[in-house]
Amino acid sequence: MGDQRSAMDENDFEGTVVLEKMARAHKLEEFMDAVDSDDFDQAKALMRSAGIDADTIAVVLKKMADPYDEH
Repeated sequence: MGDQRSAMDENDFEGTVVLEKMARAHKLEEFMDAVDSDDFDQAKALMRSAGIDADTIAVVLKKMADPYDEH
């Protein structure tokens, strides 16, 4: 019995996976600036350019929009 999820589940979201991919793409600082300034378009574009899947991008953007979530 293995975990069959292909994208990150919102309840089990691991921001470190996104951060690792951003770091590998040399876009971590830009991404963190976009998140800190709530620049959803820039954050989305950077994640796409780092090869992050659409489902994970949607989770990140939802977490960015949640004022009670510490991202």
